[in-house]
Amino acid sequence: MNPPRLNRSLVLEVPVRVADGAGGFVESWQARGALWAEVIARGGRERGQGGAPVASVSWRIVVRAAPAGSSMRPQPGQRLRDGVRIFVIRAVAERDADGRYLTCFADEEVAT
Repeated sequence: MNPPRLNRSLVLEVPVRVADGAGGFVESWQARGALWAEVIARGGRERGQGGAPVASVSWRIVVRAAPAGSSMRPQPGQRLRDGVRIFVIRAVAERDADGRYLTCFADEEVAT
């Protein structure tokens, strides 16, 4: 297996709950750091959501592995950001038997 071409810097973001001042919470996102990645489109589709068309693209994003439990190891429910583009991580798997790389299966949605 050829090594991935890690040529894009993405920011790993995690959800955090922030008090809204009225006894409740709102979800916000906190940057954990940058990861170099190989980003490959897997497929796409268009669907209606709330009366507006939404384009959804599935991505395979390969990053260097971090030890289990590390704050820099991507997990489902987190996201990767490239400027204004957001890739929501749905699943993470080891890419190789040696555990040097991780594959993040992610979705990006854009209102059209």
